[in-house]
Amino acid sequence: MKAIILLSGGLDSTIATQIMHREGLELFAVNFKTPFCLCDHRASAIVECGSFACNLANSLNIGFRVINASEDFLKVLTNPKYGYGSNMNPCIDCRILFFRKSKELMQQVGASFVITGEVLGQRPMSQFKKQMEIIETEAGLAGLVVRPLSAKLLPPTIPEKMGWVNRERLLDIAGRSRKRQIAIIKDFGVNDYPCSAGGCLLTDPGFARRVKDLLTNGNFDMENVNLLKIGRHFRLSATAKLIVGRNENENNELLHAAKETKYLFRPLGVKGPIALGTGIFNYHLILDAGRVVGRYCDLDDNKEAEIAYERPSNNEKVL
Repeated sequence: MKAIILLSGGLDSTIATQIMHREGLELFAVNFKTPFCLCDHRASAIVECGSFACNLANSLNIGFRVINASEDFLKVLTNPKYGYGSNMNPCIDCRILFFRKSKELMQQVGASFVITGEVLGQRPMSQFKKQMEIIETEAGLAGLVVRPLSAKLLPPTIPEKMGWVNRERLLDIAGRSRKRQIAIIKDFGVNDYPCSAGGCLLTDPGFARRVKDLLTNGNFDMENVNLLKIGRHFRLSATAKLIVGRNENENNELLHAAKETKYLFRPLGVKGPIALGTGIFNYHLILDAGRVVGRYCDLDDNKEAEIAYERPSNNEKVL
């Protein structure tokens, strides 16, 4: 029997994959990519969740596909039917989107049901029985989603009733503690997995404020969403925003992101950050942006810094 498994590469989905692989099922793993999944807090550099999922799938010799759901997710984020969580996280609508795409993949590869690493009661917005039922129904997967970690606490699914999955070998984990999962993963001999609590940037209050600001003031597209993850952000007016690099890597990223419609600010003769202006700037806003950049320059004995600004298609000017 063939099944689609949603594999983020995190602790819970890793355990679910191991359990169902040992059951002898033919698994096809899918990892969904959005602009907001960056979750390895232990690494010196941020690592995308999908790399762990790919490594696990390869180690078990199961099919694996990454689906970039970014554009569809941005549409969901602008107006989620079931609202947001404590910040800007549209958890229910997010799961519906992923389940719908899993159903499409299920039909493409000839699978009969879907498996996830969800744990009952772990996430307050999307992992209680009522919400799970809503998500399944909205996605057209009612009764076809097996959750191995909490299956014994949930009504039997169609795969369990049909004998495709042995319910007795599934688990009864609930709640937010991950002590049992950590013990189980050690028994499987897996030591490399990303943050157990997930890594959606939309749950971070500071990042959520940036997202809300962008939604409120327009230009909510992939290019500007990706810029939310770089630098310090300053809203200069309803139409203009400044992004100031915090280190050499961010300065280089901002230089790379500069296009004809954006303003690029840089200090002359002193050490300081690169800054990118997005939106509509008048002369006064350009001055304001220069002052912000100057604030982060290493002035030593100098009281002022010269700040150059330009658009890539125009000549450089100095404030």
